[in-house]
Amino acid sequence: MRLNILIGGKAGQGINKISDIITNILNKEGYFTFNYRDYQSLIRGGHNFNIVSISDGRVGSFESRLDGVVALDDKTLEMHKNELKKNGFVVSFKGFEDLGRNVNIALAGALIKVLGIDKKVLFDELREELNVSGAETAAEKGYNSGKEKFKLKKLNNRILSMTGTEGVVEGAINSGIDFYFAYPMTPATGVLHELAGKAEKNKFKVFLPENEIAVVNMALGASFAGKKVLIGTSGGGFDLMTEALSFQGQSEIPLTVYLASRPGPGTGVPTYTAQSDLDVALRAGHGEFPRVVIAPGDPIECIEKTNEAMYLAEKFNSLSIILSDKHLAESEFSSDRKANKTIKIEVKRKIPGKDIVKASGYEHDEKGNMIESAEITKKNADRRMKKYEDIKKEAEKFEMIKIFGKKDSKNLVIGWGSTKTVILDAIKDLDFKFLQVLYLKPLSDEIKKEMEKAGKVVIVETNVTGQLGRLIREKTGIKIENRILKYDGRPFLCDELREELMRI
Repeated sequence: MRLNILIGGKAGQGINKISDIITNILNKEGYFTFNYRDYQSLIRGGHNFNIVSISDGRVGSFESRLDGVVALDDKTLEMHKNELKKNGFVVSFKGFEDLGRNVNIALAGALIKVLGIDKKVLFDELREELNVSGAETAAEKGYNSGKEKFKLKKLNNRILSMTGTEGVVEGAINSGIDFYFAYPMTPATGVLHELAGKAEKNKFKVFLPENEIAVVNMALGASFAGKKVLIGTSGGGFDLMTEALSFQGQSEIPLTVYLASRPGPGTGVPTYTAQSDLDVALRAGHGEFPRVVIAPGDPIECIEKTNEAMYLAEKFNSLSIILSDKHLAESEFSSDRKANKTIKIEVKRKIPGKDIVKASGYEHDEKGNMIESAEITKKNADRRMKKYEDIKKEAEKFEMIKIFGKKDSKNLVIGWGSTKTVILDAIKDLDFKFLQVLYLKPLSDEIKKEMEKAGKVVIVETNVTGQLGRLIREKTGIKIENRILKYDGRPFLCDELREELMRI
């Protein structure tokens, strides 16, 4: 069973609230959900919509054809009516205009009736999550106006729903974060807001400096003093940080960066998605120095990989980058899987105040004193680059790649980051194996082995040039001829990707 329901209207009309009520109820009833948010860079007006996918099995994408539309304005139905299936339903705002700001609650009630869920479940949810005057009256009116189309019976699944943003936050808190520094930039801002709301309870600090240059330099200062730090930004802010990233490479002060991508170049399409920042994550900063780049593919992996990134940064005095994007950061995924056990992070290096410690952007000797010796310069460069071997050996204790689908299939799909869940949905019942790349730097040797076993290899990415494909060719010598690339700012649709894979 699978349903795709679009909820649309103007910014400020409470679209997200309807989606939250519906997905919370469905999860408690044992159903898996996926909630995609599509919004313009506007505070009020325009056209925004969410697509909620509902299933009795795991789901991580949406399809091009809709089972229903919930319309908070005329424009929503006008724009999306042609996407409705032949027997699709419509829940309209008309008849509820007198409810003012509670129109969205009425439509949530009407949708619950359409899904065939008991009214008591709706009211229990409203009492638990919403303290708004007139909400129950609006929900009652909406529920009574609706017509039951489905009969969703309660299932025994225990479901947790969260966004990629929430996963990163949980991973950071689990890791014992001391400081989070960030300057607001969509789609990384969500982590700033979430951590700020949890800082006092969990005894860490969140600070918003004047710009991204200050963010990274303050973080390096706090890390130098022995604190576990995380910083967050998107592409434009990351560009401003690159000089300090190079300073990290020379000073070897542990630093972890959360980089949530959006389309570029420049300001790009700020509220939409792309996997176009892999190249800059791999190479930003002048000079040659080691780093870790990890790309989780769902919120549970965000918890785990944030913990691993912070652990590796501290253990090897290195730079770690957690690479995400708007789609993963802001979509809501459901899961019945729990995160792996948290890795404890210990600060064992020398700390100022307890020892004499020097950290310099100049090449230096073992005591931190500036040098210009050719012999020491080469020795230090070799030592820094040897960290890659040590980091890779340590990373192999974790999941650097994952394999899904038919394990003996000769058709291999390769993807990373937010393409994970849509690839999993698209290859269901197809003769495909899916290789998910989680560690982009260092890259697992298993990737080449899997490619050599395959008959046909397909790369799936949301960028223009196939950046992972190019990285794999650089590291393995194998060129991937079959590429499915999407770069209009929107994620892949499940049926769209499935058709492309079957064509290839």
